[in-house]
Amino acid sequence: MSRFAPVTPLADASRRMPEDLRARRAVAEAAVDSLTVELARLERQGHEWPVARAAHQLRYWRFVRALCAIAQTDAEAA
Repeated sequence: MSRFAPVTPLADASRRMPEDLRARRAVAEAAVDSLTVELARLERQGHEWPVARAAHQLRYWRFVRALCAIAQTDAEAA
């Protein structure tokens, strides 16, 4: 397991985001959902380093999800 590799395929930050704001938000939501499930699984197994990596990536994707929500709200209000 590489230090920089995504914990789940949906959380791959190097993949291209869609142009559509709703699709971007859906991608971010899917990444958060997959990481939440994976983090819970890793916590049950007690793997400290993978838990830390998953938690770090989850924070990132929650931030991206929030930015996508703001952008979508702003676009809908305009």
